[in-house]
Amino acid sequence: MTAPSPYQWFKSSYSGGSGTECVECARVGETILVRDSKHSCGPLLLVQGQAWRAFIGMLGKY
Repeated sequence: MTAPSPYQWFKSSYSGGSGTECVECARVGETILVRDSKHSCGPLLLVQGQAWRAFIGMLGKY
């Protein structure tokens, strides 16, 4: 059994609705953690807040 995560994960609103493309995010101060919801014990991507805001801002342009 794995230990519960110390972070409050939420599913990204940009994830696909089919359940095959799910990305979860968690906020830790100004840092954003990103993981594949199908592999919750897998690797994490850490993104600094300023870079995350720039990334999210660009999503609406495509």
